[in-house]
Amino acid sequence: MAARTRSLVAFAHVADVARSIRFYADLGFSVASSVVPDGGSAPTWAWLESDGANLMVGLADAPVDAAVQAVLFYLYVDDVRQAYEQLRALGHAPGSIAHPFYMPAGEFRLEDPDGYVLMLAQC
Repeated sequence: MAARTRSLVAFAHVADVARSIRFYADLGFSVASSVVPDGGSAPTWAWLESDGANLMVGLADAPVDAAVQAVLFYLYVDDVRQAYEQLRALGHAPGSIAHPFYMPAGEFRLEDPDGYVLMLAQC
């Protein structure tokens, strides 16, 4: 009998946890939990959540190379056009909205500060 997975949460290594918290706040995420080491002033780990979406970010112990990020994060939104316009208004540079066969309502690409590729999509 196979093990049963009941949830999956991505963990992204980042260069600056506080910077990632600020970036993901523009996507509706808030900090549910974080760790600031004794004697430290900045978080080294955080659990971010937005409705049913969760993401852990943790301080990388080596430089983060955007060229080798080999994972896509799909973030599902209610209105892809509205999300696109809101992110542009906040100073982000999302890619154009595309309507591929597998996402006819639309999707667009956005990179986070560490080069992780976020695909914002509407089902």
